[in-house]
Amino acid sequence: MNRDTLFDYSELLRTPLTEALGCRFPVVQTAMGWVADANLVIATTKAGGFGFLAGATIEAHKLEAEIRKVIAATGGTKFGLNFHMFQENAAQCVDLAIQYKLRAVSYGRGPDKKTIARFKQAGVLCIPTVGALKHAVKAVELGADMITIQGGEGGGHTGGVPTTILLPQVLDAVKVPVIAAGGYSTGRGLAAALAAGAAGIAMGTRFLMTTDAPTPRATLQRYVAVDDPQKIRVTLAVDGMRHRMIDNPFIRRLEAAGPLGRLAIALKSAWAWKAQTGMSFGHMLGVLRQAIKEDAGAVSQTVMSANQPVLLQRSMVEGRPDEGILPSGQVAAAIGELQSCDEVIGGIAAEAEACLARLYARLETQVSTAT
Repeated sequence: MNRDTLFDYSELLRTPLTEALGCRFPVVQTAMGWVADANLVIATTKAGGFGFLAGATIEAHKLEAEIRKVIAATGGTKFGLNFHMFQENAAQCVDLAIQYKLRAVSYGRGPDKKTIARFKQAGVLCIPTVGALKHAVKAVELGADMITIQGGEGGGHTGGVPTTILLPQVLDAVKVPVIAAGGYSTGRGLAAALAAGAAGIAMGTRFLMTTDAPTPRATLQRYVAVDDPQKIRVTLAVDGMRHRMIDNPFIRRLEAAGPLGRLAIALKSAWAWKAQTGMSFGHMLGVLRQAIKEDAGAVSQTVMSANQPVLLQRSMVEGRPDEGILPSGQVAAAIGELQSCDEVIGGIAAEAEACLARLYARLETQVSTAT
């Protein structure tokens, strides 16, 4: 029995994901805010992966131009758009994805059945991201075509279940293709995910840490410098929700403060960037009065949640990593250099194929011995 007579070498990485999305490799670039712009999606697409534009953070008046830019550079619409239904221009995102017949949309807090039906009628695949089994089941009930599961190792807002536990749970519970995310950056990881039954992997931090990402050099250096996964930790201090990010002075100061101290930091932050947050002196006084009457901790979380886009921009756009937040998967500690998307995806694909080929060779040896 010769393995090469059964399938071509490249067939090892052909999965329901590559078939449905039209990409060469089962590798998805996630939609990181202020990172996943047209240039990153273009680089991902040309390298054989599948990229999502961060529609949740691209300004509404620039969104269509970004979509057209990717189409012009790649010659097609084999890419996706990420959005959230609670953003102001959610309807615009839905309309543009359908108008341009993008291959897929991704979302967290998802659209209703009616909106999903519109996508399906237009041939746009729905690929929500979830961090819990029950959310995966619900998303499929609403009409998801695929599911991306993100384990607790993943960056930003994340759940508490590790990928190695969440992935098999979801694979057993749903019938649609499942994409694994949280902790992936290598070909070994891709091979392991495929062997477990996933249709591919999705990566955010690995694509953020590329030369094609628009992230400022000072911020990228902080990502490259971190070498201990324990320094990429979960905090509740920003908005009361689980948030995985690289430890920095801002987070430590926020965590060390009491309820009133956090409120003071939140208000100072909002006032410092009042042009973006819309904070006025009257608004600030109103927040203080509310905190005195109610719960200062809860009020501070509300203000910090509103400030979060500005805190992200501080690090991801302005290049001030100690003054903002640094969402990151723990896998950043295992990445010691910046490469291009082409180098990243090519290296992952080659390593995954080699791993899978060794498994098939082992099978061939066992079969030959048995006969």
